[in-house]
Amino acid sequence: MMLKFLLKYVVELTGNKYSSMLLKSFAQSRLSKPLIRPFAKTYSINLEEAEYPISHYQSLHDFFTRRLNEQVHTIDESVHTLVSPADALLSDMGPISEKQTFYIKDQLYFLDEILGRLEDAKTYENGFFYIFYLSPRDYHRFHYPITGSLTKRYALGEKSFPVNTLGTRLGQSPFSTNYRVISELSTAFGNIAMIKIGALNINSIQLTHSRSEFNKGEELGYFSFGSTVLLLIEPSQSFKPLLKANTTVRVGQPIAEWVE
Repeated sequence: MMLKFLLKYVVELTGNKYSSMLLKSFAQSRLSKPLIRPFAKTYSINLEEAEYPISHYQSLHDFFTRRLNEQVHTIDESVHTLVSPADALLSDMGPISEKQTFYIKDQLYFLDEILGRLEDAKTYENGFFYIFYLSPRDYHRFHYPITGSLTKRYALGEKSFPVNTLGTRLGQSPFSTNYRVISELSTAFGNIAMIKIGALNINSIQLTHSRSEFNKGEELGYFSFGSTVLLLIEPSQSFKPLLKANTTVRVGQPIAEWVE
């Protein structure tokens, strides 16, 4: 129990900026290597999925941000489907109201606060949203959920609060106040906003894809520590969700489709 508490503290970090920075430095150093195996065991991580044997990783951060082998993810290739951008818990989903608001864990969110501009918020009025929570045990790289082109990318927010279940219920509206990187995507079915949300002061959102054009399933980046992806979908009468909330999903798995 004590070991799990320690690992959770190191990986999820703390609410204090300075202790978070110290823990980040520790997790990225070789001093943290002895924690890799206990971490993998504590969180029941499937080591056979990792790109390399566990001995390859030289720090807890290296292991935490590991890639997986090519056989793990199958990307649904249908042009009409939207796929999961992450290995995560699909913790919430639902319609966006005509007032550009929606609820996540009993908290009311306003699109203009999340996106920073009323003009951008209007695009998603009467649309749909998805929330993907990445726990410490999950693969922490995120991928494009559809083929298209990048029209805009910008960052908002500074300090970050927890994005786990307790944080989203009791925190200070983390999806509209946390540090976040917003990618506006143009697709054959309209616009999609892919919002990567930082957690707990580190704000460690790393982007690995710099091209304006992308294909479904391509890696976009990774979180150095646990976090969340929020998708906003432009309204369409042909849009049909395929899953329910509180479902575990994997990269490339269909979560919705546009029905002709």
